[in-house]
Amino acid sequence: MKYAIAKVLFWLTGWKLDASPELIARAKNTVTLAAPHTSNWDTFYSLGGFWLMRLPVKFLIKDFYMKWYFFGFFKWLGGIRVSRKQRTNLVETSAEILRTTNVNLMISGEGTRNRVEKWKTGFYHIAHNAEVDISLGYLDYEKKQAGLLEVLKVEDMETTFSKVEKLYSSVKGKFPEKYNPKIY
Repeated sequence: MKYAIAKVLFWLTGWKLDASPELIARAKNTVTLAAPHTSNWDTFYSLGGFWLMRLPVKFLIKDFYMKWYFFGFFKWLGGIRVSRKQRTNLVETSAEILRTTNVNLMISGEGTRNRVEKWKTGFYHIAHNAEVDISLGYLDYEKKQAGLLEVLKVEDMETTFSKVEKLYSSVKGKFPEKYNPKIY
């Protein structure tokens, strides 16, 4: 059903999936960066891309969206409740999800739709702790493409971040002025 929904969404909006079968196979059970993240529409196109690639996906979402009056909609999409009021070990909890399930954990590197001075680095620590790769999911609104840029092995932080920055350098978000491609 999700695959059919994604097909219709992409067809109606003129979007295309850009991911080779080899990259899709390598992207299974990884931390998946979703960037740039500048609009609420990013969630739907990102999920649509995963559904078209037939990759099971979970993503972190504010606990507000998991309230009863959303009737489980965000849980059905793959949302995992995150409370910003409580200090939890989100990195270790997320790493445990990756170690015990066969899903991709989609994370926005910026952590918000607004412009930030530097990215959150939790995606790196989650991948490192779970001993999984990092797949680079992207949305390019200029080209109307969603897909995968690359799947990276986790190396030291500086090397990994440098590769991520370079690969995302030409991707255009919906609101480019809200995107800072510098990780640190």
